[in-house]
Amino acid sequence: MALTGNKGEWSEIYSLLRIIADKQLYAGDSDLNRIENLIFPVIKILRDESNGTYEFGYDNDIVVIKGNEEEFRLPISVFKEQAILLLSKIKSASSSTFSIPEIECFINSFKCQSIKAKSSVKSDIRIVIHDHRTGTTPELGFSIKSQLGGASTLLNAGKTTNFVCVVQGIKLSEIAIQEINAIDSRSKIKDRIEKIKEYSGVLKFIKTESSVFGNNLTLIDSSLPKIIAEILLKFYSSNLSKVADLVNDISASNPLEFNLENNHPFYTYKIKRFLSDIALGMMPSKVWTGELDATGGYLVVKEDGEVLCYHIYNRNEFEDYLLNNTKLETASSTRHDFGYVYERDGMQFFSINLQIRFVK
Repeated sequence: MALTGNKGEWSEIYSLLRIIADKQLYAGDSDLNRIENLIFPVIKILRDESNGTYEFGYDNDIVVIKGNEEEFRLPISVFKEQAILLLSKIKSASSSTFSIPEIECFINSFKCQSIKAKSSVKSDIRIVIHDHRTGTTPELGFSIKSQLGGASTLLNAGKTTNFVCVVQGIKLSEIAIQEINAIDSRSKIKDRIEKIKEYSGVLKFIKTESSVFGNNLTLIDSSLPKIIAEILLKFYSSNLSKVADLVNDISASNPLEFNLENNHPFYTYKIKRFLSDIALGMMPSKVWTGELDATGGYLVVKEDGEVLCYHIYNRNEFEDYLLNNTKLETASSTRHDFGYVYERDGMQFFSINLQIRFVK
């Protein structure tokens, strides 16, 4: 049976072939440009598949592939040719999932049998690099994010990512509540909030729906639940969606009334920490201890096929990349149960939801 995958999944194999061919990784900056003086020579690459771990090393211009008690030796030039071919196939693909027989035949030649890395392993790929600055050869784990397909999410929505607000300033009548909840426009969440404002109502954040997620945020920074709620309220009441723009906006309005007389970047710093911890393993539904998982960073496959590295090794660039290349979006309100007025214990509430996606 032929291997099939979408553009993002085929990008995993592309990254493997491209990095093997290049024998080095360029670090990227916040604008997805390579940092010319920050290059990591590649010593070997490790990929966990369902049938075992494959190690790709070098013997001059030969790639030495070690699998399950077998060793294969292929010229680096072949990997370069196959990477170029695969990139063109991914770019020209018109269906959501597709097969590429030529690439399948090539990876089968050294007994690799899957497009995606083993699902139980958190890193898509592990790379042993040489760090000129320290003289060390650390093994770094990466998730692969591709711009060749649809934009991927950084944080998936769920009931766990709902932020509960209380309606203040007015007690809405049953008729008003029915009117608000009946709004079914394309931007219905924004329009419902606007209608609440027309009735002189104000939404005030009180808690996250999930205590686990709320405590995870508080662990990172005690101000984070309130900051993210303010960002969400701005998102649902304006045309702003990019995280960097939203952070700039609330930095100017300073809703938490931080002391800004010395220009401390309170909001930017705290949101960068939040985005970084999500990227490195924090999940809304699981208790976060602050311990990073095996995935220490991202490999980003750009639209032109260049592969850039973002890692805790170059943490400033990694955090800038996350801030400048993400946006908020509205998830399904019916699936995640938010975006309507409801009453409980004599009070009226309205929940809003957090989902973060990379900018294409």
